[in-house]
Amino acid sequence: MKFIVDSAEERMLLALQHLNKEMLNIRAGKANPIMLSGVKVDYYGTPTPISQVANINSPDGRTLSVQPWEKSMLMEIEKAILVANLGFNPMNNGESIIINIPVLTEERRKELVKLAKAEVENAKISIRTSRKDANTEIKNSEASEDLQKNFEIDIQNITDQYISKADETFSLKEKEILTV
Repeated sequence: MKFIVDSAEERMLLALQHLNKEMLNIRAGKANPIMLSGVKVDYYGTPTPISQVANINSPDGRTLSVQPWEKSMLMEIEKAILVANLGFNPMNNGESIIINIPVLTEERRKELVKLAKAEVENAKISIRTSRKDANTEIKNSEASEDLQKNFEIDIQNITDQYISKADETFSLKEKEILTV
């Protein structure tokens, strides 16, 4: 029975890890190299993550600098950033690509908060599904009723912890997005 609880907790942890990864993709107006993590560059005919063909850094809070390892890749990288449709306007200076991160409007900030809220809700649904699956397994087991109740209580406590962590993640992201 303990393995059922452990398995459910592992699935809840995976849901939370996925949530944290998705939150990194929601930009809050501050330049972060992770913003370009989804960009794929045509590297000699193979779609390759931008981080494998260039060094990306953030010299300040409003700028990203993309320094390709091969100068011949400058145009391909610039094209890939435009094609990724991230709302960035890359500037090629012959040595590297500079991206100025535009300041978010109030309306865009509210949209990003809604997006973050939706991601949190998806994570909560996944956590609750893990609880439901575990409770079903417990009910189908041949353990005594008292033992089943105890394990259901354990699973509910774990579920509450993970739901709380998801809410905490949202509050931090909301604060980050709304901070001008």
